[in-house]
Amino acid sequence: MQLAANTLKVRKSAGSVPVITGGVPFSVLFHNVPGFCTELRSTCCTCSCALPAFLELVVQGRKRREMSFHTAVASSSRRHISFKRHLPRQMHVSSMDYGMDPPAVAEQPTSIGRIKPELYKQKSVDSEDPKKEAAKTCGKINFTLKYDYENETLTVRILRAFDLPAKDFCGSSDPYVKIYLLPDRKRKFQTRVHRKTLNPTFDESFHFPVPHEELASRKLHLSVFDFDRFSRHDMIGEVILENLFEASDLSRETSVWKDIQYATTESVDLGEIMFSLCYLPTAGRLTLTVIKCRNLKAMDITGYSDPYVKVSLLCDGRRLKKKKTTIKKNTLNPTYNEAIIFDIPPENMDQVSLLISVMDYDRVGHNEIIGVCRVGVNAEGLGRDHWNEMLAYPRKPIAHWHPLVEKEIHLVQPQMIK
Repeated sequence: MQLAANTLKVRKSAGSVPVITGGVPFSVLFHNVPGFCTELRSTCCTCSCALPAFLELVVQGRKRREMSFHTAVASSSRRHISFKRHLPRQMHVSSMDYGMDPPAVAEQPTSIGRIKPELYKQKSVDSEDPKKEAAKTCGKINFTLKYDYENETLTVRILRAFDLPAKDFCGSSDPYVKIYLLPDRKRKFQTRVHRKTLNPTFDESFHFPVPHEELASRKLHLSVFDFDRFSRHDMIGEVILENLFEASDLSRETSVWKDIQYATTESVDLGEIMFSLCYLPTAGRLTLTVIKCRNLKAMDITGYSDPYVKVSLLCDGRRLKKKKTTIKKNTLNPTYNEAIIFDIPPENMDQVSLLISVMDYDRVGHNEIIGVCRVGVNAEGLGRDHWNEMLAYPRKPIAHWHPLVEKEIHLVQPQMIK
């Protein structure tokens, strides 16, 4: 509140000290102030010259009190330092009663992140983790495990599945489950197909003969598929149980619940192909012998496929040559034993690779890709290891099983498949 000169009234009586209205004598307030009007201390001052000086001294005294108050606030707690910049530079005079305490300054609320931003940042990251985990799952599956020690048989009973994603246009699915006991893929089981449901009840039991000493090294693999009568079946997701002993007490039937994980490209069950590689450096001849395939994905309405194998010679991403095997009708486990030969000089062996595509022959429409794999210096994993082993042992056929994966942009270009 501003203090105007006309608000002060000084009264003077004979033989008395001038006082301000309110009973505060000037002599009490300013008797030690140097330079103050000496006439004011006497009994004959009109105070016209004292009022400006008086107002200035009032404001200066108020500032000194504010500075001492700010110092106390700043030293009370380190976390209030950020509030100091919000305090006003000048406190206005609010009363003529100079004996009253300075008004309390209310702390202005600040944003939470200004106090401990790193704590709240960490909290936000943690809160997103459950959402990320939920995004990786596509339902749940319930099954039981029991091991017969006398007959050395593992019984897997598929009970039910919940909250499967819709794969059909009508908002439903036709789910079924394939069961493997890895690493063996020769023996597999499959439940019945349940039509138009996202919460199927299977209640089917399957028996795997397996010695007890092998249980620790075996993995239970459950693959949930959506049946499609007119196209290849879509894989919904999978469950891989790494350690059977940790899952339950195998001596009695125990129920197990697992989240179904969305299947990655590498884990989609497309089948496997076995072929051998042999290179003759002196003749510059590379021989790839397609031996057989197993557990191929069914592509036809009948539940079978008409598979053949196409091998493409690639150099710097371009296809130089392609050759094919014969077609095997109505089978998911074809046997070929057919040799495919390419002439490649030794100096070019580090520039080429082979793309092996297992195709399903269609008499009417386009031939479909069941799965692919690749071998060469720039291939990944087993494809690179198989190639290097062939080069390390020339003139010797080296055979391996290779899992098939779906066509990927970085692995296969569209012009390579036609």
